[in-house]
Amino acid sequence: MCGRYALTLPHDAMVHVFGAVPSNDLPDVPNWNICPTVQVPVVTAGRRLVSMRWGFVPQWYKTPTDGPLLINARAETIAEKPAFRAACRERRCLIPATGFYEWTKDEGGNRLPWYFAPTDADLLVFAGIWQEWGPDAMSTCAIVSCAAGPTMSEIHHREPVTLAPEDWGLWLGEDGKGAAPLMRAAPDGRMHRHRVSRAVNSNRATGPELIEPLIDDADI
Repeated sequence: MCGRYALTLPHDAMVHVFGAVPSNDLPDVPNWNICPTVQVPVVTAGRRLVSMRWGFVPQWYKTPTDGPLLINARAETIAEKPAFRAACRERRCLIPATGFYEWTKDEGGNRLPWYFAPTDADLLVFAGIWQEWGPDAMSTCAIVSCAAGPTMSEIHHREPVTLAPEDWGLWLGEDGKGAAPLMRAAPDGRMHRHRVSRAVNSNRATGPELIEPLIDDADI
């Protein structure tokens, strides 16, 4: 599961990292609290850096809210689910992030946020799928998730699929077929985690302090 993430890399840096051509409507960065349904930067096949709504909308939805909000697509069923199977074959994308959040609960049921970030890099890249919807061809996307690996499993049973740079072309279909094996948990050591303030629980919260390690477990 991935329900919130951060992205602080400037547009020109993303253009350089991905060798991409940017569109002129990219969402503002940095953003330390990216929430579902907002516009996010996405890299598509052909190395275009574009803006998409985070929240995949199936073709048969009459409105974007006509059914469940599809922000994640399960790796185990993505090739068979009617909502996702065509996109999995034909419209895969890269979704850049600086890190992402996940939650545990304390004995009182309070949601306690954790922040996951790359260990030896400035960027995580989620495996994504995308689709256009509606008469205005609104571009929408979802992050592919898989069973949690060692770094995540103590916090949550799912994690976003993250891709190493050498796998970007294969996921996008630029390097041929055979991307299915990429839909797996991150290898041990790719990410680290730390607790952060419960301030991030609000979708209105902003600022770099959201990803700072929590010093006092009483929470600020």
